[in-house]
Amino acid sequence: MSKRDYKNTSVQEPPLDYSFRSIHVIQDLISEEPRVGLRPLKHSKSGKPLTQSLWLNNNVLNDLKDFTQVASQILEHPENLAWIDLSFNDLTSIDPILTTFFNLSVLYLHGNSIQSLGEVNKLAVLPRLRSLTLHGNPIEEEKGYRQYVLCTLPRITTFDFSGVTKADRTTAEVWKRMNIKPKKARIKDAL
Repeated sequence: MSKRDYKNTSVQEPPLDYSFRSIHVIQDLISEEPRVGLRPLKHSKSGKPLTQSLWLNNNVLNDLKDFTQVASQILEHPENLAWIDLSFNDLTSIDPILTTFFNLSVLYLHGNSIQSLGEVNKLAVLPRLRSLTLHGNPIEEEKGYRQYVLCTLPRITTFDFSGVTKADRTTAEVWKRMNIKPKKARIKDAL
Protein backbone atom coordinates (compact mmCIF):
# COMPACT_ATOMS: atom_id res chain seq x y z
CA MET A 1 0.00 0.00 0.00
CA SER A 2 1.44 3.34 -0.97
CA LYS A 3 1.50 6.22 1.49
CA ARG A 4 -0.84 8.07 -0.82
CA ASP A 5 -3.41 5.24 -0.71
CA TYR A 6 -3.23 5.01 3.07
CA LYS A 7 -3.51 8.77 3.46
CA ASN A 8 -6.54 8.82 1.19
CA THR A 9 -8.21 5.93 3.04
CA SER A 10 -9.98 8.06 5.56
CA VAL A 11 -13.18 8.34 7.55
CA GLN A 12 -13.57 11.77 6.00
CA GLU A 13 -14.03 10.08 2.66
CA PRO A 14 -17.66 9.32 1.79
CA PRO A 15 -18.82 5.82 2.75
CA LEU A 16 -19.20 2.89 0.43
CA ASP A 17 -22.99 2.95 0.76
CA TYR A 18 -25.12 -0.14 0.17
CA SER A 19 -28.03 1.04 2.34
CA PHE A 20 -31.63 0.43 1.24
CA ARG A 21 -30.63 -2.17 -1.37
CA SER A 22 -32.71 -5.16 -0.10
CA ILE A 23 -29.48 -7.12 0.33
CA HIS A 24 -30.13 -10.60 1.76
CA VAL A 25 -26.59 -12.01 1.77
CA ILE A 26 -23.18 -10.32 1.93
CA GLN A 27 -22.18 -11.90 -1.41
CA ASP A 28 -24.81 -9.65 -3.07
CA LEU A 29 -22.47 -6.68 -2.51
CA ILE A 30 -20.23 -7.92 -5.31
CA SER A 31 -22.95 -7.53 -7.94
CA GLU A 32 -24.87 -4.66 -6.34
CA GLU A 33 -24.10 -1.04 -7.22
CA PRO A 34 -23.46 1.16 -4.19
CA ARG A 35 -25.47 4.33 -3.74
CA VAL A 36 -23.95 7.47 -5.19
CA GLY A 37 -23.42 10.24 -2.65
CA LEU A 38 -22.91 13.97 -2.97
CA ARG A 39 -19.14 13.56 -3.04
CA PRO A 40 -17.53 10.92 -5.24
CA LEU A 41 -15.42 8.20 -3.69
CA LYS A 42 -11.71 8.19 -4.44
CA HIS A 43 -10.41 4.96 -5.95
CA SER A 44 -7.05 3.21 -5.94
CA LYS A 45 -5.16 2.29 -9.11
CA SER A 46 -6.92 -1.08 -8.98
CA GLY A 47 -10.30 0.69 -9.09
CA LYS A 48 -11.42 -0.16 -5.56
CA PRO A 49 -12.80 2.57 -3.27
CA LEU A 50 -10.47 4.24 -0.75
CA THR A 51 -12.75 4.64 2.24
CA GLN A 52 -12.90 3.49 5.84
CA SER A 53 -16.71 3.48 6.03
CA LEU A 54 -19.07 0.75 4.89
CA TRP A 55 -22.82 1.29 5.19
CA LEU A 56 -25.03 -1.78 4.96
CA ASN A 57 -27.98 -0.38 6.89
CA ASN A 58 -31.65 -0.89 6.06
CA ASN A 59 -31.24 -4.23 4.32
CA VAL A 60 -32.36 -7.76 5.22
CA LEU A 61 -29.07 -9.35 6.31
CA ASN A 62 -29.41 -12.11 8.90
CA ASP A 63 -25.73 -13.09 8.99
CA LEU A 64 -22.32 -11.85 7.88
CA LYS A 65 -21.12 -15.02 6.15
CA ASP A 66 -18.14 -14.27 3.88
CA PHE A 67 -17.92 -10.66 5.13
CA THR A 68 -14.10 -10.57 5.13
CA GLN A 69 -13.78 -12.08 1.66
CA VAL A 70 -16.39 -9.75 0.16
CA ALA A 71 -14.92 -6.69 1.92
CA SER A 72 -11.57 -7.57 0.30
CA GLN A 73 -13.24 -7.65 -3.11
CA ILE A 74 -15.07 -4.32 -2.78
CA LEU A 75 -12.59 -2.22 -0.75
CA GLU A 76 -8.93 -1.44 -1.38
CA HIS A 77 -8.03 -1.63 2.33
CA PRO A 78 -10.75 -3.45 4.29
CA GLU A 79 -8.37 -3.75 7.25
CA ASN A 80 -8.71 0.04 7.64
CA LEU A 81 -12.48 -0.06 8.12
CA ALA A 82 -13.31 2.34 10.94
CA TRP A 83 -17.09 2.64 10.54
CA ILE A 84 -19.52 -0.17 9.79
CA ASP A 85 -23.24 0.53 9.75
CA LEU A 86 -25.34 -2.64 10.01
CA SER A 87 -28.40 -0.96 11.53
CA PHE A 88 -31.91 -2.03 10.57
CA ASN A 89 -31.14 -5.55 9.37
CA ASP A 90 -32.19 -8.95 10.75
CA LEU A 91 -29.04 -9.86 12.70
CA THR A 92 -29.72 -12.00 15.79
CA SER A 93 -26.15 -11.97 17.11
CA ILE A 94 -22.91 -10.01 16.87
CA ASP A 95 -20.81 -11.92 14.39
CA PRO A 96 -17.24 -12.52 15.65
CA ILE A 97 -15.97 -11.46 12.20
CA LEU A 98 -16.56 -7.85 13.28
CA THR A 99 -13.92 -8.29 15.99
CA THR A 100 -11.23 -8.81 13.34
CA PHE A 101 -11.49 -5.18 12.19
CA PHE A 102 -9.15 -3.66 14.78
CA ASN A 103 -9.49 -0.12 13.40
CA LEU A 104 -13.24 -0.15 13.93
CA SER A 105 -14.25 2.93 15.94
CA VAL A 106 -17.95 3.26 14.99
CA LEU A 107 -20.33 0.30 14.87
CA TYR A 108 -24.06 0.72 14.33
CA LEU A 109 -26.15 -2.33 15.15
CA HIS A 110 -29.42 -0.65 16.19
CA GLY A 111 -32.73 -1.93 14.88
CA ASN A 112 -31.70 -5.58 14.58
CA SER A 113 -32.86 -8.69 16.48
CA ILE A 114 -29.93 -9.26 18.86
CA GLN A 115 -31.34 -11.38 21.68
CA SER A 116 -28.55 -11.86 24.23
CA LEU A 117 -26.80 -9.11 26.17
CA GLY A 118 -23.78 -11.43 26.39
CA GLU A 119 -23.20 -10.83 22.65
CA VAL A 120 -21.70 -7.46 23.63
CA ASN A 121 -18.75 -9.28 25.25
CA LYS A 122 -17.38 -10.10 21.80
CA LEU A 123 -16.73 -6.40 21.11
CA ALA A 124 -14.41 -5.96 24.11
CA VAL A 125 -11.40 -6.91 21.94
CA LEU A 126 -11.82 -3.88 19.66
CA PRO A 127 -9.22 -1.38 20.91
CA ARG A 128 -10.52 1.66 18.99
CA LEU A 129 -14.27 1.18 19.36
CA ARG A 130 -15.70 4.48 20.66
CA SER A 131 -19.23 4.67 19.29
CA LEU A 132 -21.76 1.84 19.42
CA THR A 133 -25.51 1.61 18.87
CA LEU A 134 -27.65 -1.30 20.00
CA HIS A 135 -31.04 0.30 20.74
CA GLY A 136 -34.03 -1.24 19.00
CA ASN A 137 -32.76 -4.77 19.67
CA PRO A 138 -34.49 -7.13 22.15
CA ILE A 139 -31.45 -6.79 24.47
CA GLU A 140 -32.44 -3.18 25.12
CA GLU A 141 -35.29 -4.50 27.29
CA GLU A 142 -32.92 -6.38 29.62
CA LYS A 143 -32.46 -4.91 33.08
CA GLY A 144 -29.14 -3.08 33.36
CA TYR A 145 -28.71 -2.91 29.55
CA ARG A 146 -26.82 0.42 29.45
CA GLN A 147 -24.75 -0.34 32.55
CA TYR A 148 -23.77 -3.78 31.26
CA VAL A 149 -22.58 -2.37 27.93
CA LEU A 150 -20.60 0.43 29.60
CA CYS A 151 -18.92 -2.02 32.01
CA THR A 152 -18.09 -4.43 29.20
CA LEU A 153 -16.84 -1.71 26.84
CA PRO A 154 -15.20 0.93 29.07
CA ARG A 155 -13.63 2.83 26.13
CA ILE A 156 -17.00 3.67 24.56
CA THR A 157 -17.60 7.44 24.51
CA THR A 158 -20.95 7.39 22.67
CA PHE A 159 -23.58 4.74 23.20
CA ASP A 160 -26.94 4.71 21.40
CA PHE A 161 -26.18 8.20 20.06
CA SER A 162 -25.77 9.53 23.60
CA GLY A 163 -22.51 10.73 25.10
CA VAL A 164 -21.20 8.64 27.98
CA THR A 165 -20.77 10.83 31.06
CA LYS A 166 -18.74 10.37 34.25
CA ALA A 167 -22.06 9.81 36.03
CA ASP A 168 -22.87 7.00 33.54
CA ARG A 169 -19.51 5.37 34.32
CA THR A 170 -20.10 5.66 38.08
CA THR A 171 -23.59 4.18 37.78
CA ALA A 172 -22.23 1.36 35.63
CA GLU A 173 -19.49 0.56 38.17
CA VAL A 174 -22.01 0.48 41.04
CA TRP A 175 -24.31 -1.72 38.95
CA LYS A 176 -21.38 -4.03 38.16
CA ARG A 177 -20.46 -4.43 41.84
CA MET A 178 -24.07 -5.25 42.67
CA ASN A 179 -24.79 -7.59 39.75
CA ILE A 180 -21.64 -9.25 38.45
CA LYS A 181 -19.81 -11.65 40.73
CA PRO A 182 -16.01 -11.63 40.49
CA LYS A 183 -14.61 -14.70 38.71
CA LYS A 184 -12.93 -16.03 41.88
CA ALA A 185 -16.27 -15.94 43.71
CA ARG A 186 -17.94 -17.86 40.89
CA ILE A 187 -15.28 -20.61 41.08
CA LYS A 188 -15.63 -20.76 44.87
CA ASP A 189 -19.44 -20.98 44.58
CA ALA A 190 -19.12 -23.85 42.11
CA LEU A 191 -17.06 -25.96 44.55
